[in-house]
Amino acid sequence: MDPLWRPSPNCGPRRGGVLPDMIVLHYTAMVDAEAALARLCDPGAEVSAHYLIARDGRLFQMVEEGARAWHAGAGQWGAVCDVNSRSIGIELDNDGAQPFSQPLMQTLEGLLPGIMARWGIGAPRVIAHSDMAPGRKSDPGRRFDWRRLARQGLSIWPDPDVAPADPTPPDEAMFRVATARIGYGADWPTADVLEALRQRFRPWAHGPLGAEDMALARTLARRFPVDAPPASS
Repeated sequence: MDPLWRPSPNCGPRRGGVLPDMIVLHYTAMVDAEAALARLCDPGAEVSAHYLIARDGRLFQMVEEGARAWHAGAGQWGAVCDVNSRSIGIELDNDGAQPFSQPLMQTLEGLLPGIMARWGIGAPRVIAHSDMAPGRKSDPGRRFDWRRLARQGLSIWPDPDVAPADPTPPDEAMFRVATARIGYGADWPTADVLEALRQRFRPWAHGPLGAEDMALARTLARRFPVDAPPASS
């Protein structure tokens, strides 16, 4: 898959000589791919990403994979605090309120396997921007089809698809232990963690912490505990 090259000045070396070991998915929240490209390549904006996928399926590359793009901002995943230095950022041409187009999804499904193979990135390390910065970011949002990626080994999904209610009554402390094992910050507000988890795995859910959320968190923590290598973060 050959991307269209649109170089962005908004990048630099990865700090501490680290290599990317995760992929962060975003939505652009802009009118179209051209507007997103203009912003991501504007030195005054001080933002970028490695790739942008247009809703018609076109693939653009702005930053070499070995370089540090400025896409993640403040946040954390597991022990990693400088997510930009440890990740590949992919922007998706979508506003978060509309379904993600079929051409866009097909291009993403063609792009991810190569990145994952080149850098040895496993499916649990393909995350949402909202996962690493809940409360601040909500992309790629509740309309993104994570289950579709998981069926191809490109992300994760709980098994069974809909976790049964946990017989244990909702317990915030237990929920936070489980979500910290997944990668969510142990000191983040519980409401932000719950929203991030639901955006990705239970996008239809709202309201207070429930038995289904408990079951989901414990299932994910058991099957996909975060892998945070001891390299510089």
